[in-house]
Amino acid sequence: MKIKIFIGFILLTVVTTAHASPKFLVKHHRNARNLAEIQIINQSIDKLICYVAIDGHKIYFRLPARQPSKWYVATDEGFNHANFSTWCDYLSLHPKYQKN
Repeated sequence: MKIKIFIGFILLTVVTTAHASPKFLVKHHRNARNLAEIQIINQSIDKLICYVAIDGHKIYFRLPARQPSKWYVATDEGFNHANFSTWCDYLSLHPKYQKN
């Protein structure tokens, strides 16, 4: 009986954690100058705090519900989509990024 309860608790934890992250889409392409670009689209109904990073430089921004970010452009043709990293989370969980 204890094993069933333990397994049930683990499954509940995993399922809850999987649904707790915000839903967003990342788009990549190259512009007319052949520079890599990235855009994040918020697909949730909540405001998000996000960053786009390339070569260790992070740009934080707030992303309204159901809205795309601006396109963030690399500075060198040698960069591609694999050089970008992104992160988003619910703005309500990060008060230091909320407007005063």
